[in-house]
Formats: sequence, C-alpha cells, structure tokens
Amino acid sequence: MVKATKAEKKIAYDAKLCQLIDEFTQILVVAADNVGSTQLQNIRKGLRGDSVVLMGKNTMMKRSVKIHAENTGNTAILNLMPLLQGNVGLIFTKGDLKEVSEEVAKYKVGAPARVGLVAPIDVVVQPGNTGLDPSQTSFFQVLNIPTKINKGTVEIITPVELIKQGDKVGSSEAALLAKLGIRPFSYGLVVQSVYDNGSVFSPEVLDLTEDDLVQKFAAGISMVTSLALAISFPTLAAAPHMFINAYKNALAICIATEYTFPQAEKVKEYLKDPSKFAVAVAAVSADAGGGASAGAAKVEEKKEVVEESDEEDYGGFDMFGDE
Repeated sequence: MVKATKAEKKIAYDAKLCQLIDEFTQILVVAADNVGSTQLQNIRKGLRGDSVVLMGKNTMMKRSVKIHAENTGNTAILNLMPLLQGNVGLIFTKGDLKEVSEEVAKYKVGAPARVGLVAPIDVVVQPGNTGLDPSQTSFFQVLNIPTKINKGTVEIITPVELIKQGDKVGSSEAALLAKLGIRPFSYGLVVQSVYDNGSVFSPEVLDLTEDDLVQKFAAGISMVTSLALAISFPTLAAAPHMFINAYKNALAICIATEYTFPQAEKVKEYLKDPSKFAVAVAAVSADAGGGASAGAAKVEEKKEVVEESDEEDYGGFDMFGDE
C-alpha cells in the first residue's frame, strides 16, 4: 500500500472536516491537554453512533473552516474560529449536548504528578501511616511535613497542602507522591465551548434545569415590571399593578370628596361607621366556627341515639343477664 503524502493527507483532512460541518449543526470544542492516544480511542468508542471526534492542527482547522464558509456562504461557522486556540479538538454530534458532555467527562484517568507540570487542583496529603521506613523521613523534612515513627514506619500527623492549584510541581513533591503511590491528577477531554447552529455559549448553560430557567424568567419579568411602573410605561406584566394603583387612587379621591362609585360605597360605609366592619368580621368568624359546631352537635346526637338503642336491646337488664 502506497503511503499518502503530506499534501494528500491535508486534502483528505479538509474534505472530512467540511463534510462534518455540512452534516452536523452541533459542535463541542474540547481541550485535550495530557490526553493519551489510548484514552482518546476509548472516548471515540464511547461516543460512536451519533458523535464524531476530530483532532487536528488549529491552523488547518481554521483554514478549512474559512474556505468552507466562503464556498458555501455558511458564515455562521466562522464563529468557531476564535475558539480554536490551544490544544483543542472538535466533537461533532447529533445527540443531546448535555448527555454527550457527560459521556465525555466519564473518560478521565488518573495521572502522577510530573516535575514541571502545572497543578490543575490542590493536592492535600492526608494523615496516616505511609508504610515507608524511618530512613525516608528526609523527604518529609524537606517539605515541612510533620511526622512520627509508629511501629517502625513513618506516619503523617496532620493534613498537609502539598501543592496549590496553578503551582508547578517540584522534584521533591513529585518524588514524595510517587513513593506514597498517589496519583493526584486526572485528565480527559474538557468541554470549553459549545457551538449550536451558529450560536456559541459556555458549557455551564448545559447544566441549567427547567427550574433555573423559570427562576431566571421570573426575575426578568420582575425587572421589566419594576421599570415599567417606575417610568409609567404600560406593559403586559405591569398592567395588573397599574390597574390596582389606579383603583387605589380613585378610592382615595372618593374618600376625600363627595364623589363616589359602586366599588367605593362599602369602603365609605365602613369609614363612617367602623362598627359595621367589626360586625362583618364577626359574621365571617361565626360562619367559619358554625361548621365545626354543627359537626360536633351531629356527633353528640349520634352518640345519644346509640346509647338509647343499647338500653332497648337489653330490656332493662344488665349485660350479664341478671335482673
């Protein structure tokens, strides 16, 4: 089999990328730092069916995207170009973006702390027996880790923050973690951006639930209503509040003047004679308590009927048959 030249490989790559752009409308831009070939192959297998993983040089991907947009008039795909920075790849998918993102996150593998590597997370060594003999205490002393000798082995006394996030791993830290058998880091494809039909957004949007959307929508409606009321601009959201405020203003005018309208008559009566308001409240309370009293009366009446029927059944004799 004749091996393809570099130019032929570029042409084949360009054709594949353009085909995927035409076929798929959803793309996940993923960071592939420290991801091995075996790990990437497992991810391809896990996504097989409705998703395709494509890796490549950023310059080649940008060139192909630009030429494809010029040839097809699909200018929306140009929004993808600013995202092609660093060691990234593309996942073309027809499935649910959240499910695909969760599937990608499953394929993370542990990795040792190598010298010079920038720590993606804080590394904390927990207290406990290390299993190392006392001759290894020099490692702990260099890193200022408090230890004690217990049953012929080195034991760490307190938790120690060995490496902070963003710091480079030193030779002493790497050697100690290797001796302890700790693989503190895990690597995999990390979704950085989401492209969907020309729109680009953060992957955090995929974690939003229906409750989150309803809450944000309600907050937006509240802000629109507040603004509309402040500038006296009628909107559908502010209309109920405007009608209530207008009724309150009309009612205030009626109370201050002789003018009236049907909905204000009862309020004016209560203001002229407050005792009527007290009577109305008492009547409502009585209606509420009347139902409970009636129920209690029925129970008492039923109890009396039962007692009377018991006396008739025994005919004046006690339950043991004695006269």
